[in-house]
Amino acid sequence: MLLLSVLLGGLLFFPLMIRVFFPCFWTDFVYHAELLRILLKFASRRRRRPLFFALDRFLEQVETRPNKTFIVFENESYSFKDADRESNRIANALRDASVLNAGDAAVLFMLNEPALIFCWLALAKLGCACALLNSSIRARSLVTSFRCCPRAKVLIASAELQQAVEEVSDDLQQDVSIFITSSSELKSSHMKSLSRAAQESSDAAVPRALRAHVSFTSPAVYIYTSGTTGLPKAAVISQTRLLAALAVLASNGVTHTDVIYTTLPLYHTAGFLVGFLGSVETGSTIILRRKFSASHFWDECRAHEVTVIQYIGEVLRYLCNTPKRESDKKHGVRLAIGNGLRPDVWREFLQRFGHIQIREFYGSTEGNLGFVNYAGRIGAIGRVSWLHRKLFPYALIQYDTERDEPVRNSTGLCVEVPKGQTGLLVSKITGLAPFVGYAQNEPQTEKKRLRDVFQIGDLYFNSGDLLKIDRDNFIYFQDRVGDTFRWKGENVATTEVSDIISALTFVQEVNVYGVRVPGHEGRIGMAALKLEDGMEFDCSGAFDHVCRFLPAYARPRFIRIQSSMDVTETFKQTKLRLMEVGFDPNLTSDPMYFLCERERSYVSLTPAIHQQILAHRIKL
Repeated sequence: MLLLSVLLGGLLFFPLMIRVFFPCFWTDFVYHAELLRILLKFASRRRRRPLFFALDRFLEQVETRPNKTFIVFENESYSFKDADRESNRIANALRDASVLNAGDAAVLFMLNEPALIFCWLALAKLGCACALLNSSIRARSLVTSFRCCPRAKVLIASAELQQAVEEVSDDLQQDVSIFITSSSELKSSHMKSLSRAAQESSDAAVPRALRAHVSFTSPAVYIYTSGTTGLPKAAVISQTRLLAALAVLASNGVTHTDVIYTTLPLYHTAGFLVGFLGSVETGSTIILRRKFSASHFWDECRAHEVTVIQYIGEVLRYLCNTPKRESDKKHGVRLAIGNGLRPDVWREFLQRFGHIQIREFYGSTEGNLGFVNYAGRIGAIGRVSWLHRKLFPYALIQYDTERDEPVRNSTGLCVEVPKGQTGLLVSKITGLAPFVGYAQNEPQTEKKRLRDVFQIGDLYFNSGDLLKIDRDNFIYFQDRVGDTFRWKGENVATTEVSDIISALTFVQEVNVYGVRVPGHEGRIGMAALKLEDGMEFDCSGAFDHVCRFLPAYARPRFIRIQSSMDVTETFKQTKLRLMEVGFDPNLTSDPMYFLCERERSYVSLTPAIHQQILAHRIKL
């Protein structure tokens, strides 16, 4: 009897011990169980014959829930069956035009609209890869991005972007066919109306034989990233990667009953892989918006009965900056999934808009590893998991930021940092966690490979990110190495910006870097210039130039004029002192300028303007 009492007491005391000494035990248990379920489902799909791809999951949804609303855009609504038929028409129109062969690729230069999704589905049905271009790029960046895509034979652009396409049409290859998603009269004879061609085409199913050549290693999508160096590069997303991406929303509890509000651009990894493909997997409804609007956000969430929202860190900050309303907590949103959320914004968002589950995740477009903060610890991007680390080996290693390279010991191997210290994230390249690299850019691909990390001959992916793991095994993002900085949710490559500014006739040298602005996520662009002898800074000319050739997020908002550039003994430009001074005109005698949209010019950055920026009276 005594023994039975002891056992019963122990059973009652056991949950309390777990809660006190292992507070995340049950959360970890659920996560590991879900991770195993995802892996088993992925393995099962990989064994199916004929081969099963992301497109096939969409076709399953067409069969099982044909009349379920798939996309809502402005005043239009499309069911899964509608999307299937629209994509069939586009695919058949492209077949009739005889512009694509097996293994070819098409480039989509489009705004957020259902046509982008229909075009991707159409191309997948034809067995063709698809490149997703940033709709903000222009001129040289547009041409470079197009040429990055292997076997690109077709360019499809939104009606609103045909002027940008017309400006570079002569620089594209002669055999490229240009289609515009417009039924109206086109500006150029080089272009064809895809909308009219699709309307005149059959909506009959596209023969599966057309994609019989596609394998798991075949490129499915090219998503562009500036990474840590150079001009935009096309990260190769294989069919296997798409198949794995299907699980992101489902693994976070999203089902067919959910309504997902997507304001992020579909050419981004988050918008396409998480939002669009997540809806394909779960059978949920996408409320697609052309652009993010803080003032309309919650009204539209209520109008469409949204339950899941996507974000980058800045999105939630913008929402927190809107005027407070009595209806702030009156909505049906239960889950927010994204990345780049600052701890202070995280707390403010929850306090103001109510109990919403935040799922912060970490990952890169081209990377082979991701984390998710399934435990909800504010500020963390993930949590160390023994199973996750066993399946996808990774480590944080010592990194010399001055020399811009990993620290190696006397044997030439890298050194792992202890808990609590910041280190460079590297992840082992394996069959389960491959790194495909960048299309037609082996030098940049090789730069992301790190060899001889812990053993001679091993191979790791260099994330370019500095992370930290605390005593409770939560992972935190610290910073990015190299020259790239992040602003408005976009990676800005200093090399590209420098090349653009160097084209100005009055500029001799350029040093581009990012500076922090209190109350803002990431770093905003700034450029130090050395002018040609005897020349002055042309404020309006510089404004027109950067606005023409750079997207808004990459334009240097601040300019500093220097008489000479600081360089190292190996003649590398130094940025540390410039970043420390930032855009404070009180800390230097060098002239400074601020990009002013209202004046359509760079204007002198006075102490008064500096104070207005710090007080958030000037919008950045």
